[in-house]
Amino acid sequence: MKKILFYGMTGEKMCFQHILMNALQLNTAGQEVKIIFEGASVKLVSIFEEENNPLYRKAKEAHLIVGICMACSKVLGVYEANLKSGLSMLDDMSGHAGMKKYVEDGYHIISM
Repeated sequence: MKKILFYGMTGEKMCFQHILMNALQLNTAGQEVKIIFEGASVKLVSIFEEENNPLYRKAKEAHLIVGICMACSKVLGVYEANLKSGLSMLDDMSGHAGMKKYVEDGYHIISM
């Protein structure tokens, strides 16, 4: 089984939708998949929550989403909104969501 971490950086909704689609497809195929909202992508969480985005909802219900970068959420003014999502706020790399532990655990990192 392969282990894959999608490290979402872009605030472009369509790009992140492709992260969600790929993560769900790989998960269905039996791969171990995780998703992190980092960089500008943290602005998408409240949008996905508000619109009840079906891909986001499926990924969230399948526990594929590890969490959201705390520092970027604060800098980009979406910290409070992101807390309401119930997802974890990640801060293990100087306030940001690091990938070190995933690299050490054998994950293939895909950043989009």
